[in-house]
Amino acid sequence: MKETMKELLYRYRHGWILSYFIMYLPWFAYLEQTVTRRFHVIHMPIDDYIPFLEIFVVPYFLWFGYVALAVVYFFFKDVQGYYKLCIFLFVGMTVFLVVSTIYPNGHYLRPRVFERDNIFVTMVKGLYMVDTPTNLFPSIHVYNSIGVHLSVMHSEKLKEKKWIRRSSFAVMASIVASTVFLKQHSVFDVITGCIMAVVMYTLVYGGELLTGRRRVYQRRYPEINS
Repeated sequence: MKETMKELLYRYRHGWILSYFIMYLPWFAYLEQTVTRRFHVIHMPIDDYIPFLEIFVVPYFLWFGYVALAVVYFFFKDVQGYYKLCIFLFVGMTVFLVVSTIYPNGHYLRPRVFERDNIFVTMVKGLYMVDTPTNLFPSIHVYNSIGVHLSVMHSEKLKEKKWIRRSSFAVMASIVASTVFLKQHSVFDVITGCIMAVVMYTLVYGGELLTGRRRVYQRRYPEINS
C-alpha cells in the first residue's frame, strides 16, 4: 500500500535539519564575494616545501559526493547517526563562517604557472576560477571529511562492513592530503580543522565512548558489578 504524502513527511520529518543550508549558503557566498583583497595571510613555513600535485584534484572533488552520500545514507538508515553527523558538520561549518567573518583570511600559495598540461591541471584551473583562495580556516574539507569517517566508524549498521570502514578512511585521508597538495589550504588550516574535529568528537560522541568503556570494564571485572 502506497504511503500518503502526509505519512512520508512524518517518516522523514528529521529532514528539517537540512534547512540549515538556507542560512549557510548565502552567508558563504557573501564571504566569497567580499573577502577578496584585504585579508590576513595564512602561511606556515612547511607550506613552501609541499609540492603541487594536480592528481589530488580527484579526491578534492570527491569530497562533495563523500559527504552527501553519508548524509543520505544515515538519513534513510540511521536517524540517530544522521542527527549526530549533521550536528557535527553544521556546528563546525558555523564556526568556520563566524571565523571567516570576524577574521578575513586568505593565502598566496597557488602556483602562478603550471609546469604540466593535462586533464587534472585543467580541472584545477576550473577549481581556481570558481573558488577563491580566501575563507580558509578551519578547513571544512578536512573537518567534514573527518566527521563523515567518524560517523561511519560509530555506525552499528556498518560495524561489520570492514571494507566500507577502510574505504572511508582512505577517502578521508586522500581528501585531507588534497587540500595542501592542490594549494587550496595551508597546513595551518588542516591543523585547525583537525583540532575542531577533536573537540566536536568529544561533544557529539563522548557519551558513546563512556558507555563503551563501561561495558568493557564490566566484562573484564564481572565480580565487581555483580
